Amino acid sequence: MQHDPKLRAAARAIYDACYPTDDWAPTGFDEAERCTTIHYRQAVEAAQNARATFVGQGEQLPLAI
Repeated sequence: MQHDPKLRAAARAIYDACYPTDDWAPTGFDEAERCTTIHYRQAVEAAQNARATFVGQGEQLPLAI
């Protein structure tokens, strides 16, 4: 996700909101991203779904380079 910093930032925000402590997820976002944990994959999926919702509502989002 390094090629899409806005999507990565959204996934981090979702991850941090859903898994705020070690009781919820065993690692922080960066480690979860490196290991592609289930928690990370769920946060990415949520970010992608949110982006699709915004695009579906007619909001124009910039293309990732």
